[in-house]
Amino acid sequence: MVHDSPERPTPAPKVDSKVDSKAAPKPRRGSKSDLPQDDLTLDTSDVDPETSAAEEEDEARLPETSEDAAEAVAEGTLSVGHAAIENAVRLAPTSPGVYRMLNAANDVLYVGKAKNVKKRLSSYARANAPLPARILRMIAATTQVEIVSTMTETEALLLEANLIKQLRPRFNVQLRDDKSFPYILITGDHWAPQILKHRGAQSRPGRYFGPFANAGAVNRTITALQRAFLIRSCTDGFFESRSRPCLLYQIKRCAGPCTREIDFPGYSELVREATEFLSGRSHAVKELLAAEMEKASGELEFETAALYRDRLAALSAIQSQQGINPRTVEEADVFAIHQEGGYSCVEVFFFRTGQNWGNRAYFPKAEKSFTPEEVLSSFLAQFYDDKPPPKLILLSHEIEESALLADALSVKAGSKVEVSVPKRGEKKELIGHALTNAREALGRKLADTATQSRLLEGMVSTLGLPHTPKRIEVYDNSHIQGTNAVGAMIVAGPDGFMKNQYRKFNIKSEGLTPGDDYGMMREVLERRFKRLLKPPEGEAAAKTKADDDSFPQWPDLVIIDGGRGQLNAVREIFQNLGLTEVSLMAVAKGPERDAGRETLFMPDREAIKLEPRDPVLYFIQRLRDEAHRFVIGSHRKLRKKDIREAGLQEIPGIGPSRKRALLHHFGTLKEIERASIADLGKVPGVSAESARKIFEFFHAQPG
Repeated sequence: MVHDSPERPTPAPKVDSKVDSKAAPKPRRGSKSDLPQDDLTLDTSDVDPETSAAEEEDEARLPETSEDAAEAVAEGTLSVGHAAIENAVRLAPTSPGVYRMLNAANDVLYVGKAKNVKKRLSSYARANAPLPARILRMIAATTQVEIVSTMTETEALLLEANLIKQLRPRFNVQLRDDKSFPYILITGDHWAPQILKHRGAQSRPGRYFGPFANAGAVNRTITALQRAFLIRSCTDGFFESRSRPCLLYQIKRCAGPCTREIDFPGYSELVREATEFLSGRSHAVKELLAAEMEKASGELEFETAALYRDRLAALSAIQSQQGINPRTVEEADVFAIHQEGGYSCVEVFFFRTGQNWGNRAYFPKAEKSFTPEEVLSSFLAQFYDDKPPPKLILLSHEIEESALLADALSVKAGSKVEVSVPKRGEKKELIGHALTNAREALGRKLADTATQSRLLEGMVSTLGLPHTPKRIEVYDNSHIQGTNAVGAMIVAGPDGFMKNQYRKFNIKSEGLTPGDDYGMMREVLERRFKRLLKPPEGEAAAKTKADDDSFPQWPDLVIIDGGRGQLNAVREIFQNLGLTEVSLMAVAKGPERDAGRETLFMPDREAIKLEPRDPVLYFIQRLRDEAHRFVIGSHRKLRKKDIREAGLQEIPGIGPSRKRALLHHFGTLKEIERASIADLGKVPGVSAESARKIFEFFHAQPG
């Protein structure tokens, strides 16, 4: 779907252009220090760990197994529930609305909607009604019912979906792991538009293309679009500071508008072609480029013809990566559901402008007794609660309220939305393709979960834990000679790494001796567990409950990087805090830090050494390495910020004269940071030794 954001008029460049052609930028010498700050080829070690965790596009985790559907209900409890519902029926309206069933602790058990609320609640109040076991358990736990009236049944549907997402009631189908979708933005607030990935509110002027299923699909598409249309990806600040083209110009991924390697009309034409391609008119754009290639070849301008050839190849690469591209479906979302082993998987495909913009698997939380139609119906309402719907929604199963859902989404979109289950033709083939992906995704997830469960069970027998851990927390810290100290916690559970639970801790204690690892770990653990020991209140409590989603907040096992000394220090911290139910383990590196020769330490036990190929040891290594990766990323981000704020004054032996010479030569601190020792040595007044010190300052390894 293409969204236009209001554009502010921007003036054309005032500087005379150097090149009158849009086809090819002229090659010029450059270095790695010329790369713009937001180049799409990222070194993952320098990515903000919080961003990288958020950008992970792994399939969502499986929900915990629901309760046994045949669980018996105590007669007295059921009668109490019936009485509470009967009291609500007396005051219930006969108009549309939403009702919430609450238990004695005031927790919302279920959110439902009805065209006639009084009639719907009456069906729950009948003592001898043949109801499913999960409904009987819900009634038995109910002590009160709250009702909200709405003007129409459509409003009731939208309100129900919103409340389910907010409150996560136990007896509803719950959409989980609902990340926002990325878009491609071609900006409209600069004379030389920029192409970039965008998430969140679409407030910046420009044209938005999406949604894409994941960040990887956006990054691949943008990289190919840069090769095909040579549109810049750098920030406006980087653009304005250039006196020569950056490396992207040299490798033919940008036309170089910053230094007028291309004129304003030529660059505007490139932007128009990119917009046309993303808007679905890819065939016309490819025909135009093919014609230009033939024309250049006929005029013996073989370099220009070769560039058009490369641009055509880049466009073909985009479409080949997209796999299936429908001929008769311009704009649609395709939903297919598969159930197996008591779990459900909903596979979603996004088609916009006749192109496949990716797919994503969801594993909604639902009791085993829910049918595929019931899960899909509730999933759809929640899915579009905060997303614009397309013109067409294709489903694998008929849902009971498809007409009501179409009306509600039409109101939300401001245009007609069709919801249908195709029976034949290309649309039916799309559903079949989505069903295959749903079945395979659920199979992979069940297999991965089974493997993880076996590893956790193996830890119980190998380490002598009291029970299988549901939540494991691993802690590590990082610093350079005590500066920019940061601690980090990563979390793992039955479904693997829980990246939305990761936390970083900027070390705040002023009295710590530089490099005091014990003191840093003490601060991190005290801040973490004092927060758990003090239960939240009010809105914070509600948010904690909503964010919990059945995954425990308290760890069963804490792992730290270190030996017996670190273990004893952490054990003392736990004793001071009164923590007795949390198992503790330290992992010491082997001789010369060899992987596979680690020693495990636990309180009041002899050191444990496992065989190098033991699966449990490999699992523990993965946990430790993930914590190390996360804390190093956190440290580098903090250190870079500190360096940029302090400037060059912190580098030993670099005074005002050399600082001026460096800035005059490279232009910005970022360019100095990226420079090699050889490049630094070319600056007037900077000796080989000074160049080495500058390079080591920016590239020192944290401890």
